[in-house]
Amino acid sequence: MRVLFIGDIVGKPGRDILRQQLRNIQEKFKINFTIANGENAAGGAGINKKIFEEISNYGVDVVTMGNHVWDKKEILDFIDNEPRLLRPANYPPNVPGRGWNIYTVNNEKKIVVVNLSGRVYLPSLDCPFQTADRIFSEVKALTSYIILDFHAEATSEKQALGWYLDGRVSAVLGTHTHIQTADARILNRGTAYITDVGMTGPRDSVLGVDKDLVIKKFTTHMPVRFEVARGDIQLNAVILEFNDKGQAVSIYPFQSIQESI
Repeated sequence: MRVLFIGDIVGKPGRDILRQQLRNIQEKFKINFTIANGENAAGGAGINKKIFEEISNYGVDVVTMGNHVWDKKEILDFIDNEPRLLRPANYPPNVPGRGWNIYTVNNEKKIVVVNLSGRVYLPSLDCPFQTADRIFSEVKALTSYIILDFHAEATSEKQALGWYLDGRVSAVLGTHTHIQTADARILNRGTAYITDVGMTGPRDSVLGVDKDLVIKKFTTHMPVRFEVARGDIQLNAVILEFNDKGQAVSIYPFQSIQESI
């Protein structure tokens, strides 16, 4: 099985490059299933139904979220009824939406996708390690293919969870920090790992935001209204291949650039 995981989609530029390139990437690499983090897809923070459907129509099978999940209040109107949209599973009980779900790939194999949030420098949700234990005790009998989007800030927390889950899941893929890291590897017991998949959005930016506005914020310490940057666009992703036991065979970091016209 081949899975494409796309790093944090930022605003309209991130959606534009998906529209322009995703189908070709899926065909070229013979992708069976596509996951994308969409927590910045609507104007750089959050997601709404229109944009979720837009991303889905481009060929994304599951959209994961993160700390901006509730930034667009409209999400409360549809998240309970949309199984292809996941928010972090370590929110308290009775919070709208779902943190994991099982999907059928090509009308044949089952795959579980899980979304978790870190707690270092982010809101203090339930423990992601204990939450992972609870989820995997439920799903381990359902399928061997388990993909985890760990939306976290600290590299130490991401690496620790990767080692903690090594051999129990197919992949632990970091999101949130928007910079693709150079540590993609298969861990000792067969779990694919990368600290951060990167960002799909404006290339000449600071994490997708207009760089001049971010510099102004750093140099003046005055309130600044951030805006999604323009110009060249990058698509950051990883391409994963798994054997019939759900173990990773390869993890290939992928980047594509769309020059502005």
